[in-house]
Amino acid sequence: MGKSASKQFAEEVLKFHNEYRKKHQAPPLKLSSKLSRDAARYAESLASTRILKHSVESSRGSCGENLAWASYDQTGKDVADRWYEEVKQYNFSHPGFSSGTGHFTAMVWKSSKKLGVGKATASDGSSFVVARYFPAGNVTNQGHFENNVLPSKTGF
Repeated sequence: MGKSASKQFAEEVLKFHNEYRKKHQAPPLKLSSKLSRDAARYAESLASTRILKHSVESSRGSCGENLAWASYDQTGKDVADRWYEEVKQYNFSHPGFSSGTGHFTAMVWKSSKKLGVGKATASDGSSFVVARYFPAGNVTNQGHFENNVLPSKTGF
């Protein structure tokens, strides 16, 4: 993927993140070139092994991470929409972390400020996407979900 294609993809992911964040009263994220470089490096590493697994926490500092895999070349809208779909399983009456909603909650986490995005294609044509969030969301300390994952103003 060329530089312009990767920047275009990252901007598309950012655009859809920010549309969803706005629905949930979260300020827009800004694209970080450093986080995107790190995310792209990790996406390349996933594509080379063709195994989808989260990076070691110590390697990403205080960043959160969302991953996506598909057997085809994913668009930024595709990826953001799939992660956001988890909103249907999220219980706003009992806020908290669950593995079935973690992509969604990371996306709309109110106190996250920056986003980095990377995508790589494996030898079989499948694609790996890595999103990094700073500061990380999905903090399980008391009160953090209530303050950072707000219900949609428009319903869904």
